[in-house]
Amino acid sequence: MATPVSATSGSTAATSSAPVQARDDSNVSVAAKAKAQLNVSIVQASLTVSLNSSNEPLSVLLKTALTGINEALKDDFGDNAIQNAVSQDNTPEGTASRIVSLSTAFYEAYKQQHPGEEGDAVLNKFMETLKKGVDQGFEEARGVLDGLKVLNGDIASNIDKTYELVQKGYADFAAAHKAQPVKQSEA
Repeated sequence: MATPVSATSGSTAATSSAPVQARDDSNVSVAAKAKAQLNVSIVQASLTVSLNSSNEPLSVLLKTALTGINEALKDDFGDNAIQNAVSQDNTPEGTASRIVSLSTAFYEAYKQQHPGEEGDAVLNKFMETLKKGVDQGFEEARGVLDGLKVLNGDIASNIDKTYELVQKGYADFAAAHKAQPVKQSEA
């Protein structure tokens, strides 16, 4: 039987930007990292809500389930995979940085999927696609958190700040990849 993990109400994750890696130190795909980080964020939010809700039986169930998940992930990600992944920087800045870097990493592949399109046109289309996905993701996250009755105070303001930082990150990425106008030499 799995042994429950120890978790305390109000605990905060350490701030670290260590990427998720397989135990054998092989690189994990960007999509796999993004999915793993999303899953960890959901589990972390669920854990925090469960521990703060004074619903002890479900809290014990969650702790036991997390232990089972850790055991299942042990071969691929080592001991305490969930806790290790949760120790990443979950501040608005850290979260926004991961969202921007993971999503913009697909730009070169996106360009290859759209041969014959001009540079700025393909960049604009790529950025529109990212923004649409981010808007959908943030809307869904707000819906989940609102349904859990925790979308208020610091949580709501941190989500808003994260969204603003993602939009700024996207604007900076687009500006850095825009075609530079050709300067004419002076006659």
